[in-house]
Amino acid sequence: MTLFTTTTTVLAAGGEEVSGLDLFIPPWYDIIGSAVVMAIIGFFFYKKILPTFMAILDERTAKIEGGLNKAEEAQAEADALLAEYKAQLSEARTEAGRIREDARSEAGDIVSDARSKAAADAERIVDTAKRQIEAERQTAAVSLRNDVGALATELASKIVGESLEDSARQSRVVDRFLDDLEASQVANAVKGK
Repeated sequence: MTLFTTTTTVLAAGGEEVSGLDLFIPPWYDIIGSAVVMAIIGFFFYKKILPTFMAILDERTAKIEGGLNKAEEAQAEADALLAEYKAQLSEARTEAGRIREDARSEAGDIVSDARSKAAADAERIVDTAKRQIEAERQTAAVSLRNDVGALATELASKIVGESLEDSARQSRVVDRFLDDLEASQVANAVKGK
């Protein structure tokens, strides 16, 4: 006999031979015993293990749904903050534009004020210079008149041969000489025209 011989008959637990399809179908007492054990295990599973699993699954579902709700709330809050940020940015840009325009306007006002002050200062300086020139001209005319008078008196006293030391006489001579000089200048100016 060989080791690998196939036999279609097997001895059952009671010592009887089983063959064919009966090899795959167990006896009825095994089926009933297995069914009772299966029912006990199913009942225990249904009453003890299944509720625990369901509680764990429900808890996980609640956590997931809570996380999704929190994520949606966070997204909504982020969207609101983004909209607020955009509004503030737009407002800041508008404010910056207004400030820039105010600065330009103020700069124009400052330049205008500086120009008007400079013009006023220039006019004041010109007026002061004119007055100073007029005062210096008058001072020079008085000084020139005195110098010319003194020279004329000295010259006249040398020509006339008499002393003109008297101040009243001297001023009359000087005034007459200057009047004659001015009259000759006016006559020359009238002839030149």
